[in-house]
Amino acid sequence: MKWVFVLVLLLVGASVLLMGGVLTMRWQDNMTQSPNVLPGEAIFAMPTGTVPRNGELVVPREERDAAAKRRNPFRATPESVATGQRLYGIYCAPCHGTGGKGDGPVSAKFIPPPDITSPSIQNARSDGYLQHVIGTGGAIMPAYGEALFPEERWHIVNYLHSLAKR
Repeated sequence: MKWVFVLVLLLVGASVLLMGGVLTMRWQDNMTQSPNVLPGEAIFAMPTGTVPRNGELVVPREERDAAAKRRNPFRATPESVATGQRLYGIYCAPCHGTGGKGDGPVSAKFIPPPDITSPSIQNARSDGYLQHVIGTGGAIMPAYGEALFPEERWHIVNYLHSLAKR
């Protein structure tokens, strides 16, 4: 019986040493053996489901005046306005409402957004400014720069102008 106890004790001790060795090996091999890639050294593929910036000039939120000087590269064709209307219904209508009056279903729970069809916004804000606000967000408006391509934001701006004419 004494030998069985010693044998079991040796087996338990050996398994503890083996687990400790495995843990030590994994700890040592964790980051010390990983490759070091410096910025610009390698180009990685975009992960699936992400929206690339497509070389767009990304202007920080604090520099809206610089963004406001950009011109809309897309004419307000019926196709552009229809694309903008579809995207507006997905991203903007929950807060701004289907008519742009700031009466969307979400606005009842938060500070009401402005009436984007009013002449004070339509005449005072350039297309570049509106596109930039859609991309970087506002005081309480979320930023959609990661959800919408720059072209899609320009189409929404075209739809906003058609919405104001109604």
